[in-house]
Amino acid sequence: MRVREALAQCGLVPIDAQVLLAHVVERDRAWLVAHRDDDLPKGHADAFFALAKRRREGEPVAYLTGVKEFWGLPLRVSSAVLIPRPETETLVELALEWLPREGEARVLDLATGSGAIALAIARERPNARVIATDVADAALAVARDNAAGLGLSNVTCVASDWWGAIDGTFDLIVSNPPYVASGDPHLEEGDVRFEPRGALVPPGDALSALRTIVTQARSHLAPRGALAVEHGYDQSDAVQALCRDAGFGEVVVRRDLAGIPRVVGGRK
Repeated sequence: MRVREALAQCGLVPIDAQVLLAHVVERDRAWLVAHRDDDLPKGHADAFFALAKRRREGEPVAYLTGVKEFWGLPLRVSSAVLIPRPETETLVELALEWLPREGEARVLDLATGSGAIALAIARERPNARVIATDVADAALAVARDNAAGLGLSNVTCVASDWWGAIDGTFDLIVSNPPYVASGDPHLEEGDVRFEPRGALVPPGDALSALRTIVTQARSHLAPRGALAVEHGYDQSDAVQALCRDAGFGEVVVRRDLAGIPRVVGGRK
């Protein structure tokens, strides 16, 4: 069987097929194009069709390959963490606006998951000291592996249930917390079905995690420190109100690439 035949027969959309086959043969997608008429060894073909079957059954490509790119960084992912998404880069963009390019800063990332946000900030601001927290040990293990793999020594991973293990104050606090309502039909669609439910749905109502973060953040911020959080597509007004009620000024909204309000931030 040739490379092009395997891609044609796997039953996947082309992008998924190419990513999975490139993963199996340990090459990039450009190699597949250049070698489309090459013979595919049986071991590779078997492995590819096994992955293709799992993808047809709904498993996310990122979990099948174990890798997802975020902010240009190749991150290891597993079913213990959410798959980093492009819209979350909006949160990184706002964080970098508020962090000086030079000089030291202390940054806290609550509910870090794979470490995507913390690691992107740490890469862009090497003088910043970033604390990345999560309540799930399995998620922290992924974040630690990613920090080590990227050689980012300015990130420390800490087990904490929101504010429980947090000491000191920070110049910036960021978070992409659970914010999906328990009955949201999107939870039964696409990749989300395979992601850790606790990282998507907070206990109580959809705003409960965001409320816990916003109402307590000011006491953990240095003077003129800032908070920035990701939220759901229809939660911007509610999160802005939470920030203002908690005493934050200069409240701002940032939209993702689809034009949806995705991030709210404010200063102490």
